[in-house]
Amino acid sequence: MNKLPSSKLAVKLIALDLDDTLLNGECHISERTVRALQAAADQGIYIVLCSGRAENGILPFVHMLDIAGKQTGRYLIAFNGALIFDLHTRLPFYENKVDPKILKFVYNEAKKRGMPSIVYAPSIVYSWQDTEWARMDAKLCNLKFEIVEDFENFLEKGYPKMLVPSEPEKVQELKAFLQPQLEGKADLFTSKPFFLEVMTHGVGKGSAILRLAESLGISREQTMCFGDSMNDESMIRDCGYGVCMKNGLDCIKEISDFVTESDNNHDGIGEFLEKYVL
Repeated sequence: MNKLPSSKLAVKLIALDLDDTLLNGECHISERTVRALQAAADQGIYIVLCSGRAENGILPFVHMLDIAGKQTGRYLIAFNGALIFDLHTRLPFYENKVDPKILKFVYNEAKKRGMPSIVYAPSIVYSWQDTEWARMDAKLCNLKFEIVEDFENFLEKGYPKMLVPSEPEKVQELKAFLQPQLEGKADLFTSKPFFLEVMTHGVGKGSAILRLAESLGISREQTMCFGDSMNDESMIRDCGYGVCMKNGLDCIKEISDFVTESDNNHDGIGEFLEKYVL
């Protein structure tokens, strides 16, 4: 419906994508948005950062919000929903790994096309190939980068997701080939035009948010999320209130309940929360 709320919204959990949503173009969270999220946490609303990044790639932004010590700031969702991490216990609350057979299949198909593939530890990006494309996500997330010689065997233990970074045209071609091959087994999406992500079928930001909410006694109707891109689709659909950023993709705006009046560079989230939640 994409209209603005007519009254305050009763929510108990707010999930937030990072890039182009919570973060501005300089990869920072504005002071106004920080204040709004801190006020929400003080009111008993859970604030959950929800990203495709590894947990250690999310932590700097948790620190910016300065709410991790609160009960309402103790969780984050990494790898697009494949991991829910408890910051108080420093342990996963939930984790789902892609079947090693699928990881190996994608790795080999990408390798045939000269494309790197990467998997993750909490603070390390692993690849079989050292190229600018292979290092790109490590640079974006400020994680360590390591080469693994026997990468295929390294995949045997399974990982929450695999990323294949390359030129957008090559990413789309590989996605088109893999999709029918992996239907019902793995989900593929482009978080950015040059990033193809591979995850277990049915695992996404939306399912992770609802799993966490249920454990906290929070109903679907009391959940809200903010996102902008294709890896946010499941949470925009699944949450009680799916909010797309003004700068978001048109296809995400179409399925959202609301669209922010301002973009990620002009306090879109902070403004929305002030007007319609706090």
